[in-house]
Amino acid sequence: MTTKAELTSQYILEVVAPIFNKNGYAATSLSDVTNATGLTKGAIYGNFKNKEDLAIAAFMFTVKNMMKRIADHLSNSDSPIEKLFLITDFYRNYYDYSKQLGGCPVLNIGVDANNQNTLLLQKVRYIIEKIQDQVATIIEDGIEAGEISSEVNAMKFAKRIDTMIQGAIFMTYTMDDNFYILDTMNMLDSIIEKELRI
Repeated sequence: MTTKAELTSQYILEVVAPIFNKNGYAATSLSDVTNATGLTKGAIYGNFKNKEDLAIAAFMFTVKNMMKRIADHLSNSDSPIEKLFLITDFYRNYYDYSKQLGGCPVLNIGVDANNQNTLLLQKVRYIIEKIQDQVATIIEDGIEAGEISSEVNAMKFAKRIDTMIQGAIFMTYTMDDNFYILDTMNMLDSIIEKELRI
């Protein structure tokens, strides 16, 4: 059974995660948090050690929900090569989806934390590595299944895919134009088809 403290923590994260994601760590004050949640400083610090602890929890909360959404989308196929196409399919709709989160959490918090907060940056790097590991595993599974060329370096390709996606997200947000993400996903589909598929 969920305790009252756990419910309060969940509520705080649901409310403040988009604020931290949109404004960044330094620009989000405790007043922003108390105003948004309607809770006192004591109630916030009764659930989180400090602002940094809250920011990290908010980032992990947002990313966990995002990763679940990607995993659900990938469950539409058991084929590794098709899962790669499902990744690009997911990101075609990412601009609209991530706007609800206050932007892309990996990009926003990564850039923000790189200049401000080492612990938060470590969490962002951990998530990036986790995403790249998961894509590399899909590619390795595809090699084993005979769907993907054994000449492919799985981790190198996973990093390339992630780099292209993150670059496309940056350009889409900066220019407020979905062309960048759609065009990049089409390009990735072509690369998967020509360079990976047997």
